[in-house]
Amino acid sequence: MSKPLPAIVRTHLTALRVLLVLTVILGIAYPLLVTGISQVAFGDKANGSIVKSDGNQVGSSLLGQNYDLPKKNPDDPKEEPVPDPKWFQPRPSANHHAGDNSGASNLGPNSDDLLKAVNDRRAAVAAFDGVDPASVPADALTASGSGLDPHISVAYAKEQVNRVAKERKLPVETVAKLVDTYTEGRSLGFLGQEGVNVVLLNKAISESK
Repeated sequence: MSKPLPAIVRTHLTALRVLLVLTVILGIAYPLLVTGISQVAFGDKANGSIVKSDGNQVGSSLLGQNYDLPKKNPDDPKEEPVPDPKWFQPRPSANHHAGDNSGASNLGPNSDDLLKAVNDRRAAVAAFDGVDPASVPADALTASGSGLDPHISVAYAKEQVNRVAKERKLPVETVAKLVDTYTEGRSLGFLGQEGVNVVLLNKAISESK
């Protein structure tokens, strides 16, 4: 009759069997099940809510992005980006809408640097959109907490209508109607404020004739 294995060996073998079983269940079966359900029930969201235009991926409806003119010198890291007047512009971003580096500037309300940035942005936005500086909405002056928010206020979207219409040689009414179309209501009907998804709006603008 064979000699029984030592208790410590039996304990380790039991632990190994448990590890293998849990690895198969939680590391393989469960992820495959959840992935399958998400692909069938929420395919678009599960794949990142990708936005396509003419068959090409142009962004995600969940992430804001920059709409700037091409750099004059692409190799110059010090060259400041210049917003493209043909597009609706997003709100400022402390990380330039970099998806791998979300976050805010961490500047507080008493920061002189923040005050200067807000004043500089107010002047720049007013000149860019051709409006009175006093009418520039707050979200055109301050970044979101993540720096990745694709939404702007309805007021900021409407402020940009005339500029975009002029640059694209489109009727103002056409552009204004698109803003209305892509205005999203409050979450659950009562949380937050109405907003406009700039990524989706700019996609619609690019496809307008």
